[in-house]
Amino acid sequence: SDMLRLSPRLTRPLADIAYHKTKGNPLFLKRLMISLSKDGLLRFSLSRRRWVWDEEKIQSRKIPDDVATFLTSAIFKLSPDVQNALCTLSCFGAATDEAVIDVLETDLGVNLKNAL
Repeated sequence: SDMLRLSPRLTRPLADIAYHKTKGNPLFLKRLMISLSKDGLLRFSLSRRRWVWDEEKIQSRKIPDDVATFLTSAIFKLSPDVQNALCTLSCFGAATDEAVIDVLETDLGVNLKNAL
């Protein structure tokens, strides 16, 4: 309810579905909500001035059982250039300087900052 700025009474059905699918994992929950939004299952309604969702479609949606598989599937949806860049960036650890990303952008001819 905090994330969507709605009362718990309105978000309870969505929260129950999300908890069941993510088993309460905060990272998994965040990625699920982003995925639902990108796929139009969770969207902001200007006419209602609040977030709305399709409970039936969300409930029936197949998602991997663990966050690693879920994230892997999200990575495979990215363009091959961005996948290669992520692979290269992963060699630098959990964080890297923006200068390294600039070099990769120049070499690949891809705007990685927008894609990431």
